[in-house]
Amino acid sequence: MTRICFLNPFGTDDYDGLIAETLTPSLRPGTELEIRHLTNCPRNIDYYVPKHLVEVEILKAVVDAEREGFDAFVIGCCYDPALTQARELTDMPVVGPLEAGVLLSRLFGHRFSVVTDHRKAVPEIEDRVRVYGAEANCRSVSAIDWYVDDMIGDPPRVAREAHARCREVLERDGAECIVLGCTIIAACYEQAVLRGARELTDITIVNPNLMAVKTAELFADLRAVGQYRISRRGYYQQHAQHDAAEAASILELLIPPAPAGSGALR
Repeated sequence: MTRICFLNPFGTDDYDGLIAETLTPSLRPGTELEIRHLTNCPRNIDYYVPKHLVEVEILKAVVDAEREGFDAFVIGCCYDPALTQARELTDMPVVGPLEAGVLLSRLFGHRFSVVTDHRKAVPEIEDRVRVYGAEANCRSVSAIDWYVDDMIGDPPRVAREAHARCREVLERDGAECIVLGCTIIAACYEQAVLRGARELTDITIVNPNLMAVKTAELFADLRAVGQYRISRRGYYQQHAQHDAAEAASILELLIPPAPAGSGALR
């Protein structure tokens, strides 16, 4: 049994059912996917201040998941928030949907464009594409001008408008495929397709949620046979390699020890 934790990094459970419905049909036999969300934090990360607050909670959730024995962890937002920090923190594979979608898009087409939720997200996604080394093949990053809080009220409309925007961007850019740059747009689109809207499958749209979960399955398999050996020589070097005592003190700030006799995981 492979156990994957998919974290919706939002302070609400509004999206959990949508994500579960649209990922479960694509899981392989033997994969258990648990959808989680955050508490006591902003309900969305459309702006940089709430994103910063949420990133600390993501790291806490990663530590919890590792302690609970999960085999891999997906951060369910295409900002890929706290992705680098999480990989520094844990030896459990951690996957970001945008990174997975962008890097795997080359298997669907040579040149890609990204369609995300709103214009505030565009420069952030552009920056992530550059970090992932895919700028040369990325034709553009565009938006449909929806916010995630509004999407949950009308997923079929989001799916239709996203598809229309994707078609427009493909024609404008001369791209061969589209990477959806928002996990909630991707879930709305996938839900429509699963419910029979086959007319939305006439162009190549890469679902970052699905790419992330399938990558998580792969890396969980590699880890199980001793083949997931993330490099600790540079970018993902762990704090303890430099100063173990300081690293332990930082971890205590992140996850305070549980009081004696409390029985709590932390």
